[in-house]
Amino acid sequence: MQEQSTADILARAPFAKFILGVGVTYAAVPLYRAFCAQTGFSGTPIVGLGRYAPTHLIPAWLDPRTGKETPRIRVTFNADSSDALPWKFEPSQKEIWVLPGETALAFYKAWNKGAKDITGIATYNVAPDKIAPYFAKVECFCFEEQRLLAGEEVDLPVFFFIDRDVMEDPSARDVKEVVLSYTFFGAKRNERNGQLEPDTDLSQYKVGKDL
Repeated sequence: MQEQSTADILARAPFAKFILGVGVTYAAVPLYRAFCAQTGFSGTPIVGLGRYAPTHLIPAWLDPRTGKETPRIRVTFNADSSDALPWKFEPSQKEIWVLPGETALAFYKAWNKGAKDITGIATYNVAPDKIAPYFAKVECFCFEEQRLLAGEEVDLPVFFFIDRDVMEDPSARDVKEVVLSYTFFGAKRNERNGQLEPDTDLSQYKVGKDL
């Protein structure tokens, strides 16, 4: 598979000029999220039904280039939370080793250490950026409202796989380590559209840089 350059992706995105021109604001979060999920842009894992075809969910035991056993990819997990959010947030496992096409289930743990109920929303990122078009999440908790009662502790699942097509991409097929990161923020209601969104100044971010 030939790698798509950032310029090529943006050229085909109908709303790319808008995003690049004004940056990502509170009102643009749903638009930005949909854009990244469809393109794998800026380290955002692909989300789409086409990625869940049975042929993509068969572990690649052998490397088609060499006929030898395919090396497993090490996936590590990172967790952060806003200083303003009184939560303890951490991955339940340090790492998982997977083959391209092999599904895996990981967990994060969130604990509301505050004295009142709080709703949080998590953003996410995968590194290196070039693996993002092949990192598919079947189920996760990102960009969803997570309301924790005072003192409540919950387990948050992430069900994912790395697409077999990564083995055909010269720029990404030799990636040996991947980092999946989540950051929790308190939720704030957008005054323009009424949606709950991460309580952080997203206007400081630009597409392809921080988120």
